[in-house]
Amino acid sequence: MINKDDKNKLRKKKHLRIRNKISGTMERPRLNVYRSNKNIYAQIIDDVSGVTLVSASTVEAALKNNVNYGGNKEAAKEVGKLIAQRAVEKGVKLVVFDRGGYIYHGRVKELADAAREAGLEF
Repeated sequence: MINKDDKNKLRKKKHLRIRNKISGTMERPRLNVYRSNKNIYAQIIDDVSGVTLVSASTVEAALKNNVNYGGNKEAAKEVGKLIAQRAVEKGVKLVVFDRGGYIYHGRVKELADAAREAGLEF
């Protein structure tokens, strides 16, 4: 039986493999996703200069009022809409998607789909 710590170690190994292949630039920054049991976080990062351009999460006051619980698909969809809206305001349309070692399913997929619908391309 695999415990929670082993699953996270495997996820981190996958994330390192992914990060060796993708990197964000100013023209095409990286959309990073992190999910915990209770919340989901997204950042758009320029890896060349090491700067976070935009971020959104379910712990922000802007989303706490709209979302009852931050660990479900509806909350992920709201974070995806918000991150895309903030990115378009900053002039970012094209991004590279970094799923953070998570399976592209459930909350990660909902966030990505909502970001695409709101104007991001990846």
